[in-house]
Amino acid sequence: MTNELCFKSATELAGMVRDGEITAVELMEAHLQQIEAVNPQVNAIVTLVAEKAMDGAKAADEKQAKGEALGPLHGLPVAHKDLTDTKDILTTYGSPIFTEHIPKADALIVERLKGGGAVTLGKTNTPEFGAGSQTFNSVFGTTVNPYNTDYTCGGSSGGAAVALACGMVPIADGSDMGGSLRNPANYCNVVGLRPSPGRVPVWPKLLGWGTLGVEGPMARKVEDIALMLQAIAGPDPREPISIQQPGSLFAQSLERDFKGVKVAWSRDLGHFPVDERVTAVLDSQQHVFSELGCRVEETHPDFSDADETFKAWRAYSFESGMGDLIEKHPDKFKQSIIWNVDQGKVLTGPQLSRLETKRTLLYHRLREFMETYEFLILPVSQVPPFPVTQEYITEINGVQMENYIDWMQSCYFISATGHPAISVPCGFTKEGLPVGIQIVGRHQSEFELLQIGYAFQEATKIGEIRPNLAK
Repeated sequence: MTNELCFKSATELAGMVRDGEITAVELMEAHLQQIEAVNPQVNAIVTLVAEKAMDGAKAADEKQAKGEALGPLHGLPVAHKDLTDTKDILTTYGSPIFTEHIPKADALIVERLKGGGAVTLGKTNTPEFGAGSQTFNSVFGTTVNPYNTDYTCGGSSGGAAVALACGMVPIADGSDMGGSLRNPANYCNVVGLRPSPGRVPVWPKLLGWGTLGVEGPMARKVEDIALMLQAIAGPDPREPISIQQPGSLFAQSLERDFKGVKVAWSRDLGHFPVDERVTAVLDSQQHVFSELGCRVEETHPDFSDADETFKAWRAYSFESGMGDLIEKHPDKFKQSIIWNVDQGKVLTGPQLSRLETKRTLLYHRLREFMETYEFLILPVSQVPPFPVTQEYITEINGVQMENYIDWMQSCYFISATGHPAISVPCGFTKEGLPVGIQIVGRHQSEFELLQIGYAFQEATKIGEIRPNLAK
């Protein structure tokens, strides 16, 4: 029963706690037992605060007993990405520089999760400073894919995705610049949403008007993503680009009739190579959208300049955030980060102004395209999970990748536009490795995106297939 409890949806568990069917303490005990049983095999949760978690669960039960108002996440265990500051809990950013770093305050997303009633139990693994979609670092080691531990779980929110897939938490937070909420979700058969910049306000944040990096929710079910957004979405004065709509927007029903809705389907956006194993899985599920009533057309907008603009602003962000640190600790960074920072150092003002013009035109091309097509569907990742001993993909279909992020174009092309995108479980390769489907919504239209993601989830039920080691 304990194990089965850990695989119920967060929405169902929150209802059970609220209705008195189970206490927050019992729920936390079940998840701590699951962590003890499964985590040694996958290394997803790297800092566990079991005693603090039990104290938090007891406080949640006491609050409920007093008849106080309860948040939408009341009593739910949650783990936070190790890039995210947590008050009085070790936060290393996956870096040997910060092995003893204990923040004095929570990041805004942690503050909001707690405010919504969730109870922190620990931190999830991430690559060093979140760089790359392969979760390993010199502090905690490697997190592996629960469906086959010889393969990667993706990244950079890899620990979060694995913890969810293994029933160690019902909800988790993550962040996404080039695909870090979507890529690990698709590699681990769970759900990850990259929200529009400002939907989930970020603090602390060095570049207040920056739009590449966002924070957001991960879960096993689309409705649980909506549940989390009730707590973490909504404006905050510390995030100057925060969207003014309240989180209560996501408390509405996700049911919707999709008859006649036009959907664009693209295998490669006309730009990047895709492994045939990924294409085969997505093609096998294309019929689902037609059966939902959608009018599916194979087409895509012009994504010219997406690669150049994303890489430049990513390099700009890396130099801003880590340039000074590298000068102080040049021997404590992996080479891919040093390379990315060096790319930022040589950028000029005229380069950035011209690239921002190109990015603006890219946004408008996609905006105008999506006036006709409400959703754009494409691969999450261009390859299925790859061996965990390989740092990153160097070649796809005979096409050489020039650097450690080139193989993630299917995700970061979308990041460059600022549109929201969700990864939902889609199927498995013949080798039994998970593959997700990426659905892109209109500008700042997360709710509609959740509706179609939910419809696809309910039609396929693929996300209900658990990894054997967690059963």
